[in-house]
Amino acid sequence: MDEFSVKMDMPTEHMQKIFGMHDAYLKKVERDFGVAIVDRNGQLTITGKEEMVKRAEGVLRQLSIISGRGNEIEEQNVDYAIALGMEKKEEALTQIDEDCICHTVNGKPIKPKTLGQKAYVDAIRNNMLVFGIGPAGTGKTYLAMAMAITAFKNDEVGRIILTRPAIEAGEKLGFLPGDLQSKVDPYLRPLYDALYQIMGGESFAKNMEKGLIEVAPLAYMRGRTLDNAYIILDEAQNTTPAQMKMFLTRIGFGSKVVVTGDDSQKDLPADAKSGLDIAQKVLRGIDDIAFCTLTSKDVVRHPLVQKIVKAYEDFEGKEAARNRRDKERSVKRYSKRPKGAR
Repeated sequence: MDEFSVKMDMPTEHMQKIFGMHDAYLKKVERDFGVAIVDRNGQLTITGKEEMVKRAEGVLRQLSIISGRGNEIEEQNVDYAIALGMEKKEEALTQIDEDCICHTVNGKPIKPKTLGQKAYVDAIRNNMLVFGIGPAGTGKTYLAMAMAITAFKNDEVGRIILTRPAIEAGEKLGFLPGDLQSKVDPYLRPLYDALYQIMGGESFAKNMEKGLIEVAPLAYMRGRTLDNAYIILDEAQNTTPAQMKMFLTRIGFGSKVVVTGDDSQKDLPADAKSGLDIAQKVLRGIDDIAFCTLTSKDVVRHPLVQKIVKAYEDFEGKEAARNRRDKERSVKRYSKRPKGAR
């Protein structure tokens, strides 16, 4: 097949961002689309199979638009742009980038970075109760926190309540020193970290002192009615069905609730049911409740995290399929046994 080539202009400042250190990002585009890209004084020539050349061109144009909006181009941006390009959806990249939730205390914009995250953010805007379910690194908690802080600053709610079950991640920590707050703080540290980054330490401390921001273990929610509040339940896979029901029945007037969890990282006893699993079965189909499932494609941490999550998903899928086959074989063997045989 004859080689096809196109030329496109790109300002030098965008090239520096999009190409990456030692042209690492550009080499990704070349390798994944099977094309060759040559720069001649600000004009790129892309050569290869026609279909792949057009996809690579589309990806580079979308990245150039994002760069032109003042964004830094990171490896995750390039990887996701390539993935969208393979599906002929690269134009979605700039649409996602248009949605700015808020800015951190350092002025960095917080935006959804994948189609899954965009759907999650839109669901939070449009529903009273949203379940965000997916693996580590998909931004479930961070985006929910950004939405909560934005609503708080816009006076849409009067306070923010952040909670999670106080349960060890597969290890026993024993008796922790200090008062009750000191004992539960280690379990709530990820929530504090996000608040500090988005809101700033001084503003957080001031609102915390006034009682406008509350970070507490799930057990503290019992017996309360939470009106005019933005409530986030994190690590919901570690709730029991009773705890989940207790939490969901705390919702008051003018409140919005986001429940986040990762089905693959339960720290409950082996024989215990997860409140998140039961809630998915019980509450689907109810108006004003949305379920958003994020996947390894939505991981926005280091690219290695995405590969780790995908590897575990594949492994667990194979294990589940093998267990089903073993169970089916066992049933068949049992059904073939003569009547009365032991």
